[in-house]
Order: sequence, then C-alpha cells, then structure tokens
Amino acid sequence: MPEETQTEQQVEEPQETATAPEAEVTEEEPFDRARAEAKIRKANSEAKSLRERLKELEPLAKKAKELEDAQKSDAERLQGQLTAAEERAAKAVRTAVASKVEALASVEFADPEDAAGALDLAAYVDDDGAIDTDGIKRDLAELLKRKPHWAKAPDGPRSPRPDRTQGSSGNGNRTSSDPAQIFAGLMDKALKGR
Repeated sequence: MPEETQTEQQVEEPQETATAPEAEVTEEEPFDRARAEAKIRKANSEAKSLRERLKELEPLAKKAKELEDAQKSDAERLQGQLTAAEERAAKAVRTAVASKVEALASVEFADPEDAAGALDLAAYVDDDGAIDTDGIKRDLAELLKRKPHWAKAPDGPRSPRPDRTQGSSGNGNRTSSDPAQIFAGLMDKALKGR
C-alpha cells in the first residue's frame, strides 16, 4: 500500500506543474479583441452545426426506438401489461382494506383515519384477497386500549358538570349587575366616607 500512494503522488505532481505555467502565460498575454471575437464566432458556428446535426438525428432516433419497441416479443409486452394490472389490483385491495378499517373504526374512534394509519393493512388480506374482518375488529379493540385518547367522546352531558355553588353567586356575596344599584352603592360609600 505505501508504494501505491507514492506512485500516485508522483503522478499528481507533474500535472500540477504542467498547469501552472499555462495559467501564468494566459495572464501575461494582453487582451486581443479580434482574437476573442474570432474564438466566439468559431464556438457559435460549431454550436450551430451541432444543433443542425441534432435536428437531423432526432427523427432517426425516434424511428429506431419505434423499431425496437416493435421488435419486442409479445411475451415482454404481455409481461409489462400483467405487472401494471397487478399493481392496480394491489392498490384496489389496499383501498378496500383501508375503507373497511375506517368503517369499523368509525363506531368507536373519533377519527377513523388514525386507526387506518396505525394498523398494517396488508396483514388483513389473505392470498385469495379476502379481508379478515374479525382480525381488524380485534386489532382495533387492542389499539383503543393502547390509545384511549383516540376514542369518541361519550354522548350526553359533559363532565365535569357546572356547579352553581362555586363562585360568588353561591356564597351570598353576589353583587348586583343593575347599574342603578351599583351607582347607589358607590354614592352611599362616598357619603359615609368609607
């Protein structure tokens, strides 16, 4: 290994010395407008010829692609169609299972989509494509035990119920909300000097 690194270092050193003088030469040469314009014209003409050649070759490339596709065997085309059909079928099964999970979860869950997102939907489909409803119900009940905050709120009055004995109204120190009585109380206090 040490010998390899030494040879690599030796190879790199001449490259660095070779590029350094060229950089110095270009810096010392004065700017020649005519020469620069000639280089630009040459580059533009090369680019134009390449664009023209590309336009000529694009139809040929398209025809070559069409011939290649035509030469594919029927088996390859049918295999591609089969793969696409299998992907569509798998997506339809996933959608059906997700819908079934959400429908069963809507009974007890506040947001059935949470339940569908938390479960492995592929586990509820057998090889024939049948959906295991009992397994979904069992796993939903288990999920609700682990995450009780996902459950629907119970119907009926909220807990805790309001208690009228709490606050100022329940202990007798209730002040009047009638402006006339409030003003009379303020005047009475002012006159008595409190």
